[in-house]
Amino acid sequence: MRVLSGIQPSGRLHIGNYFGMMRPMIVSMMENELYAFVVDLHALTSVHDGSRLAADSLGAAIDFMALGLDPERCVFWIQSDVPEVTELAWILSTITPLGLLERCHSYKDKIARGIAASHGLFSYPVLMAADILLYQAERVPIGNDQKQHLEVARDIANKFNHAFGHTFVLPEPAIDTGLAVVPGLDGQKMSKSYGNTIPIFADEKELKKQVMAIVTDSTPVADPKDPDKCNLYNIFKLFAPADRLADVRNLYVNGGAMYGKIKLELLEFLWDYFRPARARREQLRANPTQVRDILRRGALKAREKATPTLNRVREQVGLKY
Repeated sequence: MRVLSGIQPSGRLHIGNYFGMMRPMIVSMMENELYAFVVDLHALTSVHDGSRLAADSLGAAIDFMALGLDPERCVFWIQSDVPEVTELAWILSTITPLGLLERCHSYKDKIARGIAASHGLFSYPVLMAADILLYQAERVPIGNDQKQHLEVARDIANKFNHAFGHTFVLPEPAIDTGLAVVPGLDGQKMSKSYGNTIPIFADEKELKKQVMAIVTDSTPVADPKDPDKCNLYNIFKLFAPADRLADVRNLYVNGGAMYGKIKLELLEFLWDYFRPARARREQLRANPTQVRDILRRGALKAREKATPTLNRVREQVGLKY
């Protein structure tokens, strides 16, 4: 099974990124043909500082490998190192109905959050479709918030196949409902856009500050609480051992859950969970040239898969004569 997914390099990665996309990708690598990439072209819709984007893209790649992605067992690259994707995006845009893009809720959501309106932001789903279709991906792990974009990719693929002959595989979504949404400090979905994240590689001081800032209610300690409605518990359960999680859940249900104590336990579990990744990250950060070489080799592998698809598309639409 060919599985594909990308991650934004805009800002530091957080535990929502890890559980929502990164860990499933690392697990998928063991049993599938994995294509994973850092989506720097998509990031241009919100990041307009060149030096920052370059640093963030390299940093995201380092973080991904530190967390367990093995470039020897998958194809791993930076999106812009495969120029075929932008050509395919343009070709696909010429057959994409305007109404299809106007119905995409993510554009409206981003505008509402203050991101400047632009053609790139509006046509974001077309570039995402090109990312997926160029490599003939069969499965795309996504959160519920990206489901509509995958449906757009399928619609575009269907339209192209109907107009020019069967060309693209129709990708299927892979949604882990248990991990699709990680709550942030305020209970909303954890997102850099909301400023409610817990960075994966924060130092101990910052990590403690973020964990202690997790919003809880004012229910007295002795009173029963619903753990499933508590964002602290829903973060805690991602890291706590099964036996301790059962004990804490019992305290919520029967009374006695002390939020402050649970936060300190969460801090300890979080720090220990990512300890091996922090060590690997330091090694990679000390060797940026090696990381760039890995990414360039990954881009060459990606282009080997992309080129035959684009050549076929170019021939079908009349761009080869």
